[in-house]
Amino acid sequence: MSDVRQLLQAKGGTTFTIGPEAPVREAIKLMAEHRIGALLVMDGKHLLGVVSERDYARKVILQGRSSAQTAVAEIMSGEPLTVGPETDAFDCMRLCTDRRVRHLPVIENGQVIGVISTGDLVKAVIDAQAQQIEHLERYITS
Repeated sequence: MSDVRQLLQAKGGTTFTIGPEAPVREAIKLMAEHRIGALLVMDGKHLLGVVSERDYARKVILQGRSSAQTAVAEIMSGEPLTVGPETDAFDCMRLCTDRRVRHLPVIENGQVIGVISTGDLVKAVIDAQAQQIEHLERYITS
């Protein structure tokens, strides 16, 4: 199974971020535009948290708040769980399941180098299983 560095290389290096003072409406617009479910909330190069569609639904829509007048910092999930680039994909899946999170920022030398989602992890598992099946089929037929 892959480690986080391999997953990031396979998916590409684009990481989408937003500042803490930006309106939630801007965050939702960025997520829709890029077809992603979360943004890293950054103050310069410092990771403050993660804001997701789930945060928007629970902390803006359900509470009757204005997405144009609510700052991202007011609804983000602060102190996010992070992983390093050498973390095994299975360990990431375990973290996501145990801690009930869908996005893991990846930190190397104190800097954000990417983000891994549960979708990335599921794809990695499917790819690994397909390779194993192919290997076993070749072994059986040889």
